[in-house]
Amino acid sequence: MARLTFFTNPQSRGRIARWMLEEVGEPYDTEIIGYDRMKDAAYLAVNPMGKVPAIRHGDHVVTEAAAICAYLADVFPDAGLGPRDDEKADYYRWLFYAAGPVEQAVTNKAVGWEPSEDRRRMFGYGSYETVIDVLDHLLGGRDFVCGDRFTAADVYLGSAILWGTQFGTIPTRDSFEAYKQRLTAREAFTRGWAKDDEAAAAINQQTETQ
Repeated sequence: MARLTFFTNPQSRGRIARWMLEEVGEPYDTEIIGYDRMKDAAYLAVNPMGKVPAIRHGDHVVTEAAAICAYLADVFPDAGLGPRDDEKADYYRWLFYAAGPVEQAVTNKAVGWEPSEDRRRMFGYGSYETVIDVLDHLLGGRDFVCGDRFTAADVYLGSAILWGTQFGTIPTRDSFEAYKQRLTAREAFTRGWAKDDEAAAAINQQTETQ
């Protein structure tokens, strides 16, 4: 089977893909891409956007953290991270909700911009407050996106909530805190986070010695 190569930076959304790779459990090579290298021709050949994360699997490249999560769940079904037939509606609905409305609403809010009330219908998320309330309602009634079973959708949606509540772009809610505790208790999360912390420390040390 083709070897996986993971292109990332530990201070980026690459942590999402790292967590997913650890959940899958397949061997992979890691290439740390410094921010000064993301626009180099060599990396632009991998991702023309000049952003991380990305993975190469044989002759195929996948970018976008949500797509990476879905792809890995699909091509490595033995990991049990893809949806069962009765879970597909929730799985795809909330995975795309996190990659679309949640991402847009949170990033717009973080930079100090929100659509006026009369223009909200132009935007897929409507309003930031609506997005947060929808997430609260979802997670207040179940343990994971698909009910009582962890899937790749939780890697992506969970990362958004973990990151957002850490940096204050998503407010603290009881449902979010309980969800975070379930996610951070996973061994794959702990392994992935530790690897990225180690990589971040190495980058910082190298910067200090230059």
